Amino acid sequence: MTAALLACRAVGVRYGDRCLVRSLHIDIAAGERWALVGPNGAGKTSLLHVLAGVRPADGGTIDLAGQPLARWSVERLAGLRALVADRWIDPFPTSVLETVIAARYRLRGIPGAARTDPESEAIARQCLVAMDCAALAERDVRRLSRGERQRVALAAGLAQDTALLLLDEPISHQDPRHQVQVLRQLGQRTDRTIIAALHDINAAARFATHALLLAGDGSWQAGKSGAVLTQENLSPLFATEIIQIEVGAHRVFVSTGGVLA
Repeated sequence: MTAALLACRAVGVRYGDRCLVRSLHIDIAAGERWALVGPNGAGKTSLLHVLAGVRPADGGTIDLAGQPLARWSVERLAGLRALVADRWIDPFPTSVLETVIAARYRLRGIPGAARTDPESEAIARQCLVAMDCAALAERDVRRLSRGERQRVALAAGLAQDTALLLLDEPISHQDPRHQVQVLRQLGQRTDRTIIAALHDINAAARFATHALLLAGDGSWQAGKSGAVLTQENLSPLFATEIIQIEVGAHRVFVSTGGVLA
């Protein structure tokens, strides 16, 4: 049996007096793509931050690459996982290319040296191409639309070149063409393990090999996406009637508008 890249044992996540996730027990193997799915406030972002080591779990243990997450130094952790948030702070002017190259500073002994490293610049440009941002390379990162800035953040996450990539709503600001492109590019990264919080159920069904449903009351359900992403599970999760239809070889989920008590 293949060892898990990320292993959660009885992991708990709380927000104030709310228990968002209770006793989470999952193994995530190298190369798998997981979708975190649940209603607003269910704890998807909080769980991503816990898995990234940004905040501690409220109970249980998390192992990353065979070692407890808390034992990794900040420097080593930066080489193992990348976290792409859905909000960005750009306090000073910098170009799009420099923003993506900055994700590779951990590879150099001197801060800023990666800016003139040909390999880092080449990789950054490749990642910008993958996210359809090549034409933005010299633009001020503060002058981008939200969708453009999000794709630049995704390019930076890819450029960090880590085994684990944690994404918070990677397509929420994208037009339909870029939603498809982003998911296709991520799906082609078979050398990465990706965990993405997604509100779009159909995007999750297309993208993910596995899914983790969070209800926000501590309960959860995990497994292969075909078995977990079903109308029987999704309707009570979102308290609205969701039906599944077949369109060619694809499953499509549609909300009928009915509200469940």
